[in-house]
Amino acid sequence: MAYPANTAVKPEVEAFFDPATWTISYVVKDPNSKSCAIVDSVMDIDYAAGRITHDSADKIIDYVRTHDLKVEWLIETHVHADHLSAAPYLQEKLGGKIGIGENITIVQDTFGKVFNEGTEFQRDGSQFDRLFKDGDTYTVGTMQAFAIHTPGHTPACMTHVMGDAAFVGDTLFMPDMGSARADFPGGSAEALYDSIQRVLTLPDETRLFMCHDYAPNGREIRWETTVSEEKEKNIHVGHGKTKEDFVKFRTERDATLDMPRLIIPSLQVNMRAGEVPTDKDGNQMLKVPVNKL
Repeated sequence: MAYPANTAVKPEVEAFFDPATWTISYVVKDPNSKSCAIVDSVMDIDYAAGRITHDSADKIIDYVRTHDLKVEWLIETHVHADHLSAAPYLQEKLGGKIGIGENITIVQDTFGKVFNEGTEFQRDGSQFDRLFKDGDTYTVGTMQAFAIHTPGHTPACMTHVMGDAAFVGDTLFMPDMGSARADFPGGSAEALYDSIQRVLTLPDETRLFMCHDYAPNGREIRWETTVSEEKEKNIHVGHGKTKEDFVKFRTERDATLDMPRLIIPSLQVNMRAGEVPTDKDGNQMLKVPVNKL
């Protein structure tokens, strides 16, 4: 499928790094207006204390208000398993529509069972304002954006392209980190390889923005690269590495990895578009399933 990439349009991208979860959130501004999108926001949690705060999101709010921006979209590249989304909090403060890939319904069905959610938990994606299909277009001010379905890490992963900038979620990491795991329920190393190849069909000069960076070998945190650099230097898929080699490596590597520290609260919150679940009395409450993940 040919994608309508327009590298002549260069949005202003402001990054916000959250050291607690190694997550990078973004404010993406249309170069021709005050409109913007927020990508992969973070809500803070002290898991041991059972306390949620919004320091990370407040930094984004301060930036948006200081620059007098208009938030049109709150984009989730996927249902994150390592941090909680602040989308509802940001929506309340700044407006905008919350969007995610249409396969959120698969994630909701899978983890609705894991967390023993009752019939009151809707598994149709209705918690979100927009469910993106592969190739869907939308606008941020005057700037056209589009979504590419890039499953593998999760079935609902989408890469969002805005002008010459693509926000890849966990489909790709910086070249010296390679790629994300593909062993979560609904994940697939084969699908991840194919998705990465789709991203790499974008124009070589396309800027790629990561959702995470873990500073391998003690280097500084980095989150921006290009399609050309990934093709040349990515340690997992660069230099034309074959699908067979990638799947073998990814499968063996994933078998050695521990579950993310925040996977239990993250999935419960993020499959609800960032809302914290409540018990029958309306109290915010998270479940801990045993031997199910």
